[in-house]
Amino acid sequence: MPGILTEKRRVSTLISLIIAGETIFFLPFVLARIFRPTLLEVFGITNTELGSWFSIYGVVAMVSYIFGGTLADRFSARNLMAFSLWMTSLGGFIMATIPSSGIMTALYAFWGFTTIFLFWAALIRATREWGGSGFQGRAFGWLEGGRGGTAAVLGTLAFLLFSWITPETTAGAGEGHGIHAFQFVILATSCVTFLSGVLVWFVVPVTLTGSISQPTKAAVQRVIRLGRMPAIWMLAIMIVCAYTGYKITDDYSLYAKEVMGFSEVGAAGIGTIALWIRAIVAILAGFLADRLNRIHVIIVCFGLTLGGGVLIGFGVMNHMAGWVLFNITLTAIGIYGVRALYFATMNEAGIPLGYTGTAVGIVSVVGFTPDVFMSPWMGHLLDKYPGVTGHQYVFLLLALFAFIGLVTGLLFKLNTGNKEIM
Repeated sequence: MPGILTEKRRVSTLISLIIAGETIFFLPFVLARIFRPTLLEVFGITNTELGSWFSIYGVVAMVSYIFGGTLADRFSARNLMAFSLWMTSLGGFIMATIPSSGIMTALYAFWGFTTIFLFWAALIRATREWGGSGFQGRAFGWLEGGRGGTAAVLGTLAFLLFSWITPETTAGAGEGHGIHAFQFVILATSCVTFLSGVLVWFVVPVTLTGSISQPTKAAVQRVIRLGRMPAIWMLAIMIVCAYTGYKITDDYSLYAKEVMGFSEVGAAGIGTIALWIRAIVAILAGFLADRLNRIHVIIVCFGLTLGGGVLIGFGVMNHMAGWVLFNITLTAIGIYGVRALYFATMNEAGIPLGYTGTAVGIVSVVGFTPDVFMSPWMGHLLDKYPGVTGHQYVFLLLALFAFIGLVTGLLFKLNTGNKEIM
C-alpha cells in the first residue's frame, strides 16, 4: 500500500506541475497565439506594438532568470509556484477590462516577474527531481507534452466559446459582441490560472533543497563553476534557436488568415490544432529520447524545422493549401520536439542536480532572449511587408535559427560524448 500511495503521489505531483507549467503562460502568450488577429483588433494595436509588449516582458524576464535560478535552489518549489500563479491571475483580471496600451505594457512587465522569478527555475528543478537519472527524457517530454495538452484543452474550450459567441462574419471580433466574447475568454483563463495555484499548494509536496543555509558566496561559486562549462553555453544557444521557433508559432493563426484566407474563427482553429501537435510530439519525443539518444532526437527535430522553414520561406508550392499546411505541421513537429528535450540534456552536460536551479537561470538568461527581440522583429516584418512576403521572411528566420541549432547540437554531441551525471 505505501508503494501504491507513493506512486499515486508521484502521478498527482507530475499532473500538478504540468497544469501549472502551462496555465502560468496562458494569459501572456497562449491567448495571443490562438487569437492573435482578434487581440490586435480588440486592443486596437499593430503587430509591432504587440511585439513591444512581449519585448518588455522579455527584458524583465532576463533579470528574473538570474535571481530566480538561485532562489529555486534555496526554497520549496510549491511555495514559489503557487504564489506566482496567483499573482499572474491577478494580471488577467486587469487585462479583461481591455486597458490602454500603456497599462498593458506595464502588465507584461509585471508578468515577466511573476512567471519567471518565482516560477520557472522551480518548475524545471521539480521536474528533473521527478525524473531521476533514467527518465529525464520522459519527465521533460511529459512536462512539455502535458503542457501542450493543457494548452490544447484550454485553447479548444476557449476557441469553442469564442466561436459560439462570435458570429462567423468578416467583421470579426472587434465589434460589440465579439469584444465581449474575448473578454469572457480572458476572465475564464484568469480563473483557471488562480485555481491551478490552489492545486499546486495542496498537491505538490513541500521539499527542502538542502542549500537553504548556504551563504551567498556558495551561490556565486556555483555560477562560476557552471559558467566555465562549454556545454552549458551550447545548451543556451540551442534554447535560443528552439525558443525563436516557438515564438514564430505565434504567426500560425495570422498566416492562416492573411495568406491562406481563413476566417478569424478558422485562423483560431489553426492555432488550436498547433497546440494539439505540441502535446503529441513532446510526449513521443520524450519516449524516443530515453530509448535512443536525447541529443540525436534534438538534432533530427532541428532538421525538420529547417526543412519546413525553407519550403515555406521560399514559397514552394505556395498555391497548394494542403502542401502549406503540411510544411507548417513539419515545422511544428521540429519546434515542439526540441522544446520538449533541451532541459532533458542537463545530465549529458554534466550539471549536478544540486545546481539545477542556478544552471536553469544561467542558460535561460541567454536562451530566452527571443522574448526580447523576436516578437518586435516579427511584428516589424509583418507590418513592413504586409501579406505573404512578410510571412515568408518570418519563416526564413525560422530556417536560419534552426540551422544554427542543428550545428550547435552536433557540437554539443561531440563535446559531451556519453557523459551523464545526477
